[in-house]
Amino acid sequence: MTNFCLLQQSVRMGHFLSLTTLLYLLVTSCSGSPPSNFILLFADDLGFGDLGCYGHPTSLTPNLDRLAADGLRFTDFYCTSPVCSPSRASLLTGRYQTRSGVYPGVFYPGSRGGLPLNETTIAEMLKPLGYVTAAMGKWHLGVGENGMYLPTQQGFDHYLGVPYSHDMVSVFTGSC
Repeated sequence: MTNFCLLQQSVRMGHFLSLTTLLYLLVTSCSGSPPSNFILLFADDLGFGDLGCYGHPTSLTPNLDRLAADGLRFTDFYCTSPVCSPSRASLLTGRYQTRSGVYPGVFYPGSRGGLPLNETTIAEMLKPLGYVTAAMGKWHLGVGENGMYLPTQQGFDHYLGVPYSHDMVSVFTGSC
């Protein structure tokens, strides 16, 4: 199979997942009851079996286990990139990291780029449905001039966090 065919399949899958999510949200919001609240957790270096709710025998994660027991828990998922920035972009846009404009590296203090403003995030899709959105923790998708790439410029109503990682030093010499 050629790279072009793989690329076409990737684009179709991204669009399918985005449209399916949007359809689900529209159907549930039109049912007469208020739309369901949800929390999307994204953690660095967390494996599929590292939480009690996914079967780890000794991990003590009672609060996450309670959330999982009372809500929807995904059981089939894949990380699209082994590093932070591209996989965060993929999660927020529903696109493979190579299509989101954030690939292959990560953003460091001093990086010039960020998640392109023309990319539609899940927060931007939820806003017309009446959701209030917030991003908390490590953003790691760029800052830009005057904060142009921060979450509040990407559809989030509130942001409390750090733009990069708390432990990074500014040693990056290239551009992302």
